[in-house]
Amino acid sequence: MSLISPLAIIEDGAVIGDNVKIAAHCFISSQATIGEGTTLAHGACVYGNTTIGKNNRIFSYAILGSEPLDLKYNGEEVELIIGDNNTIREFVLFNPGTAGGGGVTRIGNGNLLMGYVHLGHDVILGNNCILVNNVNLAGHVEMGNHVVVGGLTPVHQFVKIGDFAMIGGASAVTQDVPPYCMAEGNRATLRGLNLTGLRRHCKREDINILKSAYRELFEMGKPLQDVAKELLASTDNDYVKNLTTFIINTKRGIPFERKI
Repeated sequence: MSLISPLAIIEDGAVIGDNVKIAAHCFISSQATIGEGTTLAHGACVYGNTTIGKNNRIFSYAILGSEPLDLKYNGEEVELIIGDNNTIREFVLFNPGTAGGGGVTRIGNGNLLMGYVHLGHDVILGNNCILVNNVNLAGHVEMGNHVVVGGLTPVHQFVKIGDFAMIGGASAVTQDVPPYCMAEGNRATLRGLNLTGLRRHCKREDINILKSAYRELFEMGKPLQDVAKELLASTDNDYVKNLTTFIINTKRGIPFERKI
């Protein structure tokens, strides 16, 4: 049984799952789907074609699914999809996709998205990420799993951030950040491996292999793409494969200080 305040506005056609709690002054659009066990606090709003999974906690004045902030948007059918077990804090703004980006903004499972976080149109966010207060992802950003982004950090459109990356607070990310790496600064540059995050999830031998690969890639002064291709061809370690494949496929470049 769902608990819905009589002061909430829920348009006809909205699909509300079991055990959903919707507080006073929330708005739910006719195209929205709210999954089982999700809670919406006072004043949260769900617009447009937005699908929210199970057991999400959505705090006051979150705005989910309002029109994308893209001057090319012309009323096309677009979508916002949110997975399960996310914590979405106060005053966040999540936009749906656009026709030019595939039409979908997609958020995975188990993420913590703190106050005033903005996810722009066509963003793809993985699982178990933490975005601290006032992180802003521009359109078409792709972020992997277990990523941590410090507060007050903007991420440029079309940037990709790999699994287990960590971005320092008050940075400005304009280029791709490879998996397992730390980046910091304005403009953000690589500062090494995210060893704290890796130690929580990886075996020591894998971390040691990644350390060696990082030195070869970024500290020996050799052409980055050449080294990445050589390492990819010679390794059987999945972490190094992920790291080098990301570097080979980058479109915006990798931000690191070149050695002479």
